[in-house]
Amino acid sequence: MPTLRDIRKKIKAIQGTKKITSAMKMVAAAKLRKVQDSMLRYRPYATKMQQVLADLAGAVEMRGDVPPILLRRPVKTVEVLVITSDKGLCGAFNTNILRAAHKEINRLKGEGLNIVLSVVGRKARDYFKRRDFQLKNVWSGISGKLQYTHAQVIAQEMINSYVSEAVDEVVVIFNEFKSVIAQRVVINRLLPIGRIDSEPAEQPTFIPFTYEPRAPELFAMLLPIYIEIQIYRALLESQAAEEAARMTAMDNATKNCDELIRKTTLIANKVRQASITKELMDIVGGVEALKQSEG
Repeated sequence: MPTLRDIRKKIKAIQGTKKITSAMKMVAAAKLRKVQDSMLRYRPYATKMQQVLADLAGAVEMRGDVPPILLRRPVKTVEVLVITSDKGLCGAFNTNILRAAHKEINRLKGEGLNIVLSVVGRKARDYFKRRDFQLKNVWSGISGKLQYTHAQVIAQEMINSYVSEAVDEVVVIFNEFKSVIAQRVVINRLLPIGRIDSEPAEQPTFIPFTYEPRAPELFAMLLPIYIEIQIYRALLESQAAEEAARMTAMDNATKNCDELIRKTTLIANKVRQASITKELMDIVGGVEALKQSEG
């Protein structure tokens, strides 16, 4: 049976943990707002880029000029890019993405395909190393410090692998931000690029773009940027989902601390009452003993 002093120490320790989880929740909330702002600012650019590429694709298809990044070939080797976080304390965020990635890799292997694995985040790196996977590329230290240059580096590596025919397909797996309490695992084929469809024009009449230089050359220049945009979007989505998951996890941890403090305080009260009752019984017993000795 723990003493009252031990129980009070435990309550104090839980209160300290509560302060930490509460602070981490507020930090995650601030980071989430920042990432969401970046996503909202980025969407108009991504939408316009998609419209321009859709128009260019039509011009290129009519001429028959196909850049190497669009060439399709029989799939023998697939590069899988898995995006996770560098840190934990974010609930099932990393567990869900790693489970889905492992399942997808096993599915591709079951089809007789060779797998080349690249990862973003220390959690993915540690997970696959423990399972004796060979990692082609590892990018870490991005969580909380995301910049567009990170997407450029990753995109260039993916493009070089595809154009050099080292791989025949590139797949990216990441957590998509849906809401503060919900994330969705997404598996997208990054290369070869499929048909690019633009959003319907907001204006009733659409004015065709005028291009300089010619459409095929411009299309070939913009396609790598389009890949960068897709990777940057995946990184932004993953970052937002990570901070949302961490905020939710820390909120639940804070609530659990409150509940644990309540239960432990109840135990402390019972121990204190038992101690008081014992002392009263000792006093009463002493008084009775004195009476008997006097009698």
